[in-house]
This record gives sequence, structure tokens and C-alpha cells, in this order.
Amino acid sequence: MGNDTYSIPLHYRKMENLHIVFWLFKDISWCMIWRPLGIAMIIPTMVIAIIIAYRNRQYMSELCHNLAIVVWIAANSYWMISEFLHFDTFPLFFGYTFKHLAIVPFITGILLLAFYYLIWKPGHKDEQETL
Repeated sequence: MGNDTYSIPLHYRKMENLHIVFWLFKDISWCMIWRPLGIAMIIPTMVIAIIIAYRNRQYMSELCHNLAIVVWIAANSYWMISEFLHFDTFPLFFGYTFKHLAIVPFITGILLLAFYYLIWKPGHKDEQETL
């Protein structure tokens, strides 16, 4: 093990912490069925998640994990909207409903992480990463 360290600039960390606040307000609003606030909180939550992914793009581990968070928030937000606007239980096909479309971004997140752990990381053992 070397003495390499990964540090996050303070203004990046402050943005990440604010991101958690927005995310919690979004999910609390979903839980409490506060439609306007829940839908409004999607925008800052997604924007900050995308900025975090972009700022950490120099490390593939950070990029893949942060993009997985972006698609997780997208899936979560779609699911919330489908419940708020009452189309979550509408039939789609083969017993699936519109709520089940949230699986697409969820699986995208799993595929991003599978790519990182199963393909990229084993092929780049000598490159510096955060994980």
C-alpha cells in the first residue's frame, strides 16, 4: 500500500452534503405524499448528482458509482411521479405496470457497476482508483 490519498475539495464536499438534503426532502415528500415539493426536489437532486459525476470523471470508479447514483435517482423519481400522478398501477404488458418501468434505470445502474467491477477494474490493475 502506498501513501496515496484521495481528497475531496471542501466546496465539492459541501455540494455533496447539500445533495443529501435535497434527496431526503424528495423522499420525505414522496413518503408524505407532498406532490409539489417532491417533484420540485427532483431537479436539484438530479442536477447535483450529475455535477458530482462530472467532477469526478477522472477516476473510473467514481464516475461509474456516481452515474449509478444518477440513474438510481432517475428511477426513484420516475417511480415517485408514477405514484403521485396515479399511473403506477396502469397495465403495461404481461402483468407489468407503468411503475415497473423504473427497473430500466435501476438495471442501468447495476450494469454500470458490473462494467466497472467485472470489466474495467480487472483490466486496469495498475491505474490509480479510489476503490
